[in-house]
This record gives sequence, C-alpha cells and structure tokens, in this order.
Amino acid sequence: MTTYNVIGKNAARKDGFAKVNGDAEYAIDVALPGMLHGKAVRSTVPHARIVKIDSSRALALPGVHAVLTGEDVAGHMLGSRVRDVPVLANRVVRFIGEKVAAVVADDEPTAERARNLVEVEYERLDSIFTIEDALANGAPVLHPNMLSYQGYIKPPEQPSNVFFANVYGVGDVELGFAEADQIFEDTYTTQRQHPAFFEPRACVVHADLGGRVQIWTSTKTPYALKGAIALAIGVDNDKLLINPTYVGGDFGGKGCPWDEALCYFLSEKTGHPVKMVMDYQEEFEAGNPRHGSIVKVRTGVKNDGTITAHHQDMIFNSGAYAGLMPLGYLAGTDRIAANFRIANARFDHRQVYTNTVPGGYMRGPGEVQGTFAMESHMDEIARKMGIDIVEFRRKNILRPGDITPMNETFSGVRAEETLLAAVAKAGYPLATGPYVGVGISMCSRPAGGGETHVEITVEEEGTVLLRTPIFEQGSGVHTVLALIAAEELGTTLENIRVVPWNTDAVENDSGIAGSRGTRMMVPAAHEASLQAKTELLNTAAELTGWPIEQLESKDSAVVNMASGEQIGWADLLGRVPDRSIMGRASNKEMGLAEYTTFAAQIAEVEIDPETGRIHLRKFLSVHDVGTILNPIGHQGQINGSIVTGLGYALMEELPIENGRVTTQSFADVKIPTMPDLPELETLLLESDEGEGPYKVRSIGEAPLLGVAPAIANAIRDATGVRFYDLPLTAEKILTGLRIAARSTIYDHHEETA
Repeated sequence: MTTYNVIGKNAARKDGFAKVNGDAEYAIDVALPGMLHGKAVRSTVPHARIVKIDSSRALALPGVHAVLTGEDVAGHMLGSRVRDVPVLANRVVRFIGEKVAAVVADDEPTAERARNLVEVEYERLDSIFTIEDALANGAPVLHPNMLSYQGYIKPPEQPSNVFFANVYGVGDVELGFAEADQIFEDTYTTQRQHPAFFEPRACVVHADLGGRVQIWTSTKTPYALKGAIALAIGVDNDKLLINPTYVGGDFGGKGCPWDEALCYFLSEKTGHPVKMVMDYQEEFEAGNPRHGSIVKVRTGVKNDGTITAHHQDMIFNSGAYAGLMPLGYLAGTDRIAANFRIANARFDHRQVYTNTVPGGYMRGPGEVQGTFAMESHMDEIARKMGIDIVEFRRKNILRPGDITPMNETFSGVRAEETLLAAVAKAGYPLATGPYVGVGISMCSRPAGGGETHVEITVEEEGTVLLRTPIFEQGSGVHTVLALIAAEELGTTLENIRVVPWNTDAVENDSGIAGSRGTRMMVPAAHEASLQAKTELLNTAAELTGWPIEQLESKDSAVVNMASGEQIGWADLLGRVPDRSIMGRASNKEMGLAEYTTFAAQIAEVEIDPETGRIHLRKFLSVHDVGTILNPIGHQGQINGSIVTGLGYALMEELPIENGRVTTQSFADVKIPTMPDLPELETLLLESDEGEGPYKVRSIGEAPLLGVAPAIANAIRDATGVRFYDLPLTAEKILTGLRIAARSTIYDHHEETA
C-alpha cells in the first residue's frame, strides 16, 4: 500500500468548527429583508374530492398577506423525474398530509394560526392503503390521468396503480428450478422508515431578486432540484439560482424537490421573499420515508447446497406519488444478491400507488428491503437443509470473474475473503447459551456514477481556496476534497478553505447520492491539484532559475530538492502578484463503478423468553475496502450505517391506520440512542485495487444493508423461530415464542397419541 503524507491519517471535519460555533448557515437561518413566512394547509382525509376551500377567516387575520389553493397553481406538476405531484392538490387529495392550500403571513406564529382557519370541505372517495389493495381486481385507479404525466421510465400503456415494473436477472429460472432437488419459498415484509434527520425541510425563495428566482434550501442535489423547480413553475433553468447552505442531515431523503415551487408562487403573489419550514409532525405525516415492501422469495437448491435458481418478487408501497424518488423508482433493487453466484436468477420489481404518505429515497433504497429478504432466506435454507451456514455461503459465493445474478462483472472481487475474515474475527461458530444466538449476513454495494467539478486556487497569502458545486450534507465530503488538495499540493489541511459554488458556477453537477461522492470527487480534486501544483513549480522556476525537474511543492513552499533552497508560496506570489495559480478539473463517470465493496456482518443477540426483549450484545462489521482517505470519517460512515440498520431492524417504523401515520413525533418514533447500541467492532480488509488515482472503494451504504438480516438470523439461532416481518420488536418475538411453544406441545401430543 502507498504511504501518503496527509491521506490515511485522521482529519478533523472542515465543516465542524462552523457547525459548533454557529457560523454554519442552514436554510432555516436565512433571513432576507421583508421576508414573509408560509405554512401549508394539509389534508385530513386520505382520498377525496375537494368540494370547497373557504379562506376568508384566514385572510381576515391581521398580518396575513395571501392564501393560495390548488386552483391558483393548477397544472403545475412537481417531481424529481416523474412529474405526478401537484404543487397544491387540485380537485383531488390522495393522502393525509397532502398540501391543499398555503398561507403566507408576517411571521410564523401568524401563519400557523391562519392555516388553522382555512376550512376545506371534502367528498370522500374509496381509499387504498396496502399493496394487496392496490393490486386487487376492481381497485380504484388513484391516478386515472397518469398517461399525461411526464418522466416514467417505462410509460404505462393504460392507467394502473402499478406505475413501475421491471425485471432483472440472468439465465433461465424455470430451467434452474427444474434442476433443483429442493425448493424453498418465503415471504418477507418491511416497514416505512423516516430518515430522522434533525433539520426538518426548510427553504427560502425570492421570486425576483436581481432578475432571478433565488432559492436557499436544504438539498444535496442542487442542480437536479434546479431543473425540477424550473419545470414545475414554468421558467427556463437559467432563471433560477440555488444558493449554498449547509444540510442538517440527509440519509438519502433530501434529494427531491419539496416546498420550493410553492414558496415561489407565494413569493410571486406577495412580492416578498418567503420562508417555509416543516415541523416534525409534518415530516412524519407527509415526508418521504423508506418504502414498505412485500418480498416473495423462491430458491431452488441441489442436495449438495448448490443454488440452481433464485426468484424474488419485490413489491413496494410507494404511497400517493412517485415524484419524490430521484429516478422515479427504487434504483437499488438491481444490486441485491451480488455476493452470490447464481446461474439462473430473476428479480421482479413493482411499485404501486396507494393513499398513504409518498415514499422517497433513503440510504440503500430498495436494497435494504431486498437484502433483508435475501439474506434471511439464505440462512433459513441452510438451516432447513442441515448445512453449515458458512459452508453454504462459500458454496455459492461470488468469485473473481463470476457474473452476478444481475448480469454484472466486477473487478477485484474478494467476497470469500471478506466472509472468512469475519468468521475468523468472530471466532465462529461461537459457543452460545440458552436464548443466545449468532447471525451472519453479507452484501455488496458498488458506487454509483455522476459528474462533478473542482477548482483550486493558491491565494496570495499562501492559502488555498477549493471551490466545489457539492453542498456538505454531513458525510464529510468537503474534508475529503481538502485532503486530496493538501496531499498533492504539499500543505496542511488547515491551510485549505472549502467554499461551495452556487448553481451558476458550472452547467451541471450530480450532487451526493448513491455512495458515489468519493468516486466522483477524488479524480477531479486530484487533477485540479496537479494543475495548480504544475503552475506553482513553473512560476518558481521562471522566477528563481531553478531547474524545473528539481522542484517539488511541500510544506506550503516550492523546494529545490537538489540544493535545499525553498521559496514559500506567499513569497512567490507576492513577487508575481498578477500570476494566477489555479487548477480546474471535472470528472464524469456514469454507471456503476468497476469495483464493488463487500461486507460481512455478524450479530450476537440474547433473547429474554419472558418478555421477548432483544439484547444486541455484539456486532462485527467486516469490509473489503481500497485506500482509506480519512480513517475517522470512514469509520463514522460505518458506525452511522450500522445504527441506522439497527433502528430499521428493531424499532423504527411509521405505522399507518386508515391512511394516517400514527407516530407523529420523536416521542413516538423510536430511533436508537447510546443505550441501544451494542459493542461495535470493525475489521477493514484494505486493498491496492479500487477506483481513481488513490484506488478507493465506496463505504456509504454497504454497512447498512446486512444489519437487519444479521440480527434476524441471530434471533432465529437463539429461538429456533424465523421472523419475517420488520421491525423485530419484543412483542413480535414474544408472540412468536408462544406460538412455537404451543406448536411444540401440540406436536408432542400428536406423537404420543
């Protein structure tokens, strides 16, 4: 492995100090002269015609400037890709929490009072809440005019509640099942999960500031947002300017348009800038959570443990709209099972409309649901066949040169090495006591593709200014950029300022999503740094007469490596004040990365048979990685993903009753806190194979995907009972244990009769 000066050493976050001392400006902090405050009036019914909206009492309230309804913005449709979301519901509402009107007032309390004075009369329509209801014969079609919507990946031939359907795979599944000695079938269900970022969605929009529509908002994909808003409000892209703000947590959820278009119309109506901030009741009731799912799994296996066929039928409850998904569907389902070698595999993927809160992207969209089903199912097959779990995996594990079940081939495959390293580290098989169990899972997650740009300027004072179109969403992306610049230029991390551009700086940028940040950013930052370094050395050679081949940039100076003489950057630029020292580079890499990242995870649990309480005692996470740029940031990504997965596995959900989310505050939505965390242990298998100049591999989402099945498999090991429905709460465990006990007693009576 290559040794670096800065890379590979723990680096403090570039955004950390500003966040701690209050200098970091979030969208909620933006205050413009004459700014008004908007609030949405939300539907209280899941599916209905809007008969009448009476805003007279709200308009009579002192301090209220305007009220907008769906009729005022009719025809303006919103969406990241699929434009099926009305800016305000017009004539029909499709879920409890949908925006039906909006008020704008001098201050937030007045706006709150005003929205409570808006009266809406509804004529209820039949509602659909579940996947089964959406697919039932004779079910009402929730979007009868969907053929007019723009953006579907595969436009439907006729109106239907199924708005997306696709098939992935390799080989001939039916032939594979015919070759099997045994066939196993299971059905798994998963719940909705909110990203639980602590900064709720917020935006400020000025419809006409300097001849532009200017926007400050909490987004990680400003260029995609710019395009979506321009289409929604009906203006050219270059009319909009997205200004950078810090993002107070994302976890996949802040990559879609939200209140910005509505804010624009309120600003246009009043002539003032308008701010809108959601509260957390609105977030839980009307945000864009992870999709609930039903996954039916069927696998054919020979008696020696060889998998001959695998079929997953994945159906996702997308709620009322598709527009809150950046691609219009859940992209991660085509990466499930990539740690297995299966000659015949088929993955059916459908998404349906229902009268529930619309789903969006959350870390590992579609992959988390599918991996839970896949990895639980594989564990159950091994147990039922009496094959050691590790050996069953090794029998079918992906090896170098193999094609994945999604018909892809990756370089540097180390799936088996990752599995065996986890087994060795954990000392598997472990000696366990009563109601103590160990579970194993695996996953694979390559980085996505995209486009980004970096500009590096060495300033007159000898400091370095790094400009990027990427907004810092909390994962440390600005720190990674600064590390590259510090390494290549020969300076300290502290000597580099990272400043994000607004959306006028470049034509396009993909933003941060899909574990692609490091893959995209590193080559651009590397090339821009080398350009600036070359300019530094050339300038020093011209000024001093030193041979260019003897010069190096280090310690914020140009050094003559032959003589030991040096000239500091500040001195150099002071002597040639008109000389611009700058490098600028772009990187565009579409599609999946050449290298994927494998993870093997082992959970140890203890179950209280009297209460069903689950005590997660230990959790080991082993990762196949390339060069680690910032160890503390890298570990932070792993720990954060595991905690998210732990919440998904054991406690987090947004239950819905008659269309309404019943958990509407953090008092009800339980997310993991420190007492919930087990002993976490990480093992990293570094490699000199990877993407770009430093041979990196992604880490953002891989540690999350296998957490829930590892825990579920451990519970199965501890109790002998398989649980198919997330989250795995104490109540479910206790019920399962009691049913199993009654079944055992019944079977005993049958045997002795």
